[in-house]
Amino acid sequence: MDIFPEPVLRVLREAPAQVVFVQGERTVSAGELLALAGRVMEGLRDGGIGAGSGVAVVTGLSAEAYAVHLAVHALGCRVGAFRPGWSPRQTGYGLGFGVEAIVVDGGDVSVRVGPGVPEVAADPGVPVFSLGPRVGAVDLLAGAGGGELVARGDPEAVARLTFTSGSTGMPKACAQTYRAFTMAYRVERWPEPLVALMAAFDRCLIHQSLASPVMMTYLGRCLIAGGTVVFPADGDPEPLLPYALERHAITAVMMPPPRLHRMLALLRERPADLSALRALLLGGSPAGPGLLAEAMRTLGPIVWQGYGQAETGVISMLTPQHLAAEDDAFTSVGRPLPAVEVSVRRDGAEVEPGEVGEIWVRSPHMMTGYWDEPERTAEVLRDGWLHTRDLGRLGPTGLLHLTGRSRDVIMVNAEVCHAGAVELVLAGHPSVSEVYVVGAPDEETGEAFHAFVVPAPAQVIDRPSLLTLVRASLSLAHLPRSITILDRIPLTIAGKPDKSAMTLLIGSPTAADQQGPKT
Repeated sequence: MDIFPEPVLRVLREAPAQVVFVQGERTVSAGELLALAGRVMEGLRDGGIGAGSGVAVVTGLSAEAYAVHLAVHALGCRVGAFRPGWSPRQTGYGLGFGVEAIVVDGGDVSVRVGPGVPEVAADPGVPVFSLGPRVGAVDLLAGAGGGELVARGDPEAVARLTFTSGSTGMPKACAQTYRAFTMAYRVERWPEPLVALMAAFDRCLIHQSLASPVMMTYLGRCLIAGGTVVFPADGDPEPLLPYALERHAITAVMMPPPRLHRMLALLRERPADLSALRALLLGGSPAGPGLLAEAMRTLGPIVWQGYGQAETGVISMLTPQHLAAEDDAFTSVGRPLPAVEVSVRRDGAEVEPGEVGEIWVRSPHMMTGYWDEPERTAEVLRDGWLHTRDLGRLGPTGLLHLTGRSRDVIMVNAEVCHAGAVELVLAGHPSVSEVYVVGAPDEETGEAFHAFVVPAPAQVIDRPSLLTLVRASLSLAHLPRSITILDRIPLTIAGKPDKSAMTLLIGSPTAADQQGPKT
């Protein structure tokens, strides 16, 4: 098999004049990208970096940044992409994962990297390479280049460390082999839904760091499909505004559900011509049925949703065809991909179809384990299966429905309760567009739920009716102690609901004006 980055390199070689990147007024051709990657590779190799070396990449979005990923993977390195916005403590933690070299932006653009950069660049024990001049770093773009890019990765060696969001503490590093990493780029193995999705990637917007496995993967897939990648220009504060999508004639974009909610709200205030947009892929957290329905009405049959984890890669895909043809699709995350096996278990045994249990998966692109953390690995990997720690069920037509997270368990008066169950009930109310539920200590019941909801368009949230709905579906212990109405759900830098930020709102006047009864 052609090991990554060979599938991308082959396409670049075949059409060197093809424009592959657009960023503001700048365009970069396939041939120019290959030349950049060649210079980066030569510079790293001259610095003693080669197969098996651990390389941390801490860069913004640019052609040079993607050239780094092509180069380090061509050398067969183990690559860890750090997320922009990491705290100095998280950055220091990431440097402990066998890092032997760091690649950062040039000094004149380092502001795009985030607060971790000074700590990274100042680390005396690890050589620093930069994309342009930078004090204390080797400039990878200063050399003549000319080296031939040949994929040298060992299929069984670790290609990439994908870091979890770290929402429950320090991020974990999910190790993925070159064989598994390459699966995403093998066109002959793409399932039918992915082939249909990629047909829309003529002009794809990549707006988040390549530390995101979704952004990294779909950038490469876009190039393989013959498309052009659009990066936000320097100083562009909000690339996901509908007017930015209109201006750049974007045909495909990825975003979390809260960003979609904001985009639809803006479109109600000021329409934009999004006729070029043919695919909008949701990820990060499941979208509620109300949000999916509004998106379909406003944008047409272009809404997709992927469900997966850093540990597993993509597990299932919800397609526009599912939403158009199947009644229960709006409460699902689609069908598992053909290469992914899903097992729903309770107490270690597989449950009957339709019953709720813990979701286990087995797939060719999941991680081999958490890097250098055998005890944590043993908690989730058993006999080739990975425990997602999500709860769900398989519907009669094979659609996968999530019902909660086994980690989001709270004890209310000694009763085991799941936040996901409350979210599922509240999301079904017609006045609710988005909902997120957290647990917090409670002096009377031990713990209690607190709900955060975003209203659907032209809807007014009636808290008593939401409490009545929960009580009609779940036990008294599941009643939220408070319901906070928000314009939008706060997000982490990884694009997921920010549980910590919402927890800080508990007890605020907006949260306390309608409380559920004490149980």
